Amino acid sequence: MLPFRSQPPAPRLPEGCQLLQNSWPDCDGLNRLLQLAGEAPRPQERWQRLLERSLWHLAVTGAGGELLGFVRATSDLALNANLWDLLSNPADPGRGAILQALVHGSLQRLRRELAGCSISLSAPPEALRALERHGFVLDPGGIRAMGLRLR
Repeated sequence: MLPFRSQPPAPRLPEGCQLLQNSWPDCDGLNRLLQLAGEAPRPQERWQRLLERSLWHLAVTGAGGELLGFVRATSDLALNANLWDLLSNPADPGRGAILQALVHGSLQRLRRELAGCSISLSAPPEALRALERHGFVLDPGGIRAMGLRLR
């Protein structure tokens, strides 16, 4: 069991940034973050379906309203919760704080709404520090996750 009960305090976001819950993100902004992370953009219809089928999503926006970070959650509402599309701009100097805020906000919400669920996610290497700070262990006990990308 991972120690999710004693969590670090909420991280401080860079000046002018804010963490939003379920604010409908701009698909162009999401695709921009995907491309900056080296991923292929997704059609607007696919983003629409993904967001509709997610339990919730969090976004970090800058002072001008631009999308700086994003994560979404799905679950079977019983045993498993999944975090998807943990994204931020790799060139942003505030990236560490943005990833910390997204991870912290996600775990707070999962603890409140789905206590006891196991949590899985796919994350960029830059997010490892934020995840480890919250008790995540990379490949615990040698268990490795696998994924299949359907095209």
